[in-house]
Amino acid sequence: MISFSVKAQEATQDSLNLVQFSGLVLDGAGDDLEPIPFITVAVEGTERGVYTDWEGFFSIVVEKGEKIVFSGVGYKSVQFTIPDTLTDQRYSLVQLMTMDTINLPETVVFPWPSKEHFKLEFLAMSVEEELVSNAEKNLDKNLIATIAKSTPMDGNENGDYYLRQQAKSYYHKGQIAPMRIFDPLAWRDFIKAWKNGDFKKKK
Repeated sequence: MISFSVKAQEATQDSLNLVQFSGLVLDGAGDDLEPIPFITVAVEGTERGVYTDWEGFFSIVVEKGEKIVFSGVGYKSVQFTIPDTLTDQRYSLVQLMTMDTINLPETVVFPWPSKEHFKLEFLAMSVEEELVSNAEKNLDKNLIATIAKSTPMDGNENGDYYLRQQAKSYYHKGQIAPMRIFDPLAWRDFIKAWKNGDFKKKK
C-alpha cells in the first residue's frame, strides 16, 4: 500500500508539471502581423516539437522550465522559457519573429564543353564488380518491398505526411472543392471511354 501511494504521488507530481503550451507565431516586421506557417516549435535538448499550421497556430505539451525554440527558414530563431511558477496547466503565447537574411556561399558550375567530352569521360570511369554487385542487391525489388513493409515511419516522414495532408486541405481553402461530376473534360473522357468499349466485360 505504501509503495502504491508513493507511485501515485509521483504520477500526480509529473502530471502537475505538464503544461499545454499553445499560441500563435506572427511576422512582427510590419503592422499587419501576418501569421507564419510551418515554423518549427521545438523543445530544446529533446526530439519533441511541432509545426505551426497555416494560421500560425501551434499546440504542444511541455514541462515547466523547459526552453522552447522557434525557428524557420528566413527568420531569426527565438527562445522562450516556460515559467516554472505556473499554477495553471495551460499557457498561451503570441510569439513575434523577424526576418533574417541568409547569405549562401557562391557556387560555380563548370559544364562539359560538349556531349562528346562527357561521353568519353563517363565511359572511361572504372566501376569495380563488387560495387556493381552491391548496387544490384540494394536495388532488388523484393528486398525493397520487404524493407518498406517492415520499416515504420520516423518523425520526418510523419511530419511530411502531416504537411502534405494540410497542403491538400489548404488548396481549396475558403471555397468548396470542385466536383468532377461538373467537369466537362471528365465527361469527355468518360464518353470517349464508353464509345471505345472500355467498360465492357472482357471474355
